[in-house]
Amino acid sequence: MIILGLDPGLGTTGWGLIRAEGNRLSHLANGRLKTDSAAPLPRRLAHLDAMLGALIVDHAPDAAAVEEVFVNANPQSTLKLGQARGVALCAAARAGLEVGEYAARLVKKAVVGVGGAEKAQVHAMVARLLPGVTIDGADAADALAVAICHAHHIASRRAGLG
Repeated sequence: MIILGLDPGLGTTGWGLIRAEGNRLSHLANGRLKTDSAAPLPRRLAHLDAMLGALIVDHAPDAAAVEEVFVNANPQSTLKLGQARGVALCAAARAGLEVGEYAARLVKKAVVGVGGAEKAQVHAMVARLLPGVTIDGADAADALAVAICHAHHIASRRAGLG
């Protein structure tokens, strides 16, 4: 099964593709999708949607997983993050993918073993779980972590544990 993990953001959306075969995970690709901060919001969202659609067509994943929005101190930032997340959910659903949604704490727990892990710990564990991977920045590392979390949840469901 090929899983697309997404760490949505209006400026930068991280993505990561992994293959899950039972409990074995392997890295396929990862990267970042960027929008122009000078462009109007609707144009940025449309561009993000187009890039996600092309990514899905190019890599033909079997499933997708998206990190849930966390609320931060700036309501405008939270709203923009939510809009980017909506685009990610819509692009995956439009492609017919089942989409898993995971809170950041759950992703960290699945990858590191602790829900309050630091970003550096998540990055290090992603690199350890996917040997030989070259990670295209923190957003891509987070997206790979989301994909790994989804793979673990699928494996647990299949084993009757979830």
